[in-house]
Amino acid sequence: MRNEQVWVEPVGSVIVARIRGKPTAEVLRECERRVVELARDTQQVRVLYDALELEPPEMELVLLQQQLEAQKRDSLGSELLRTAILVSNTRIAYLARIAFGHAGEANYRVFYNDFAAAFRWLESRGA
Repeated sequence: MRNEQVWVEPVGSVIVARIRGKPTAEVLRECERRVVELARDTQQVRVLYDALELEPPEMELVLLQQQLEAQKRDSLGSELLRTAILVSNTRIAYLARIAFGHAGEANYRVFYNDFAAAFRWLESRGA
């Protein structure tokens, strides 16, 4: 399936996943499938979610992302997985914290409009 809302590619030692527009459950599942597949293929454990062009999702999709994140961590068997989420506003940041911070893990961080800082944070983490 080719979905123009989702772009997932390795950039150096980081997997960059970009979602644009209004997400759907199908879009979130496709993004996570591609992230997991790429993580397995490349052995990369650093993921940057670029949500700068993401429209705020419904709460059910935020909770779906929470489930997908837990499944990703289980399937990759990696407590070393590091996640940065790049957001454009406080509403998306709040939703991202719910979606990615459910387990209270310190392996994720939200960045406001600063791709370079998110990338530096990911690359500074040991892997």
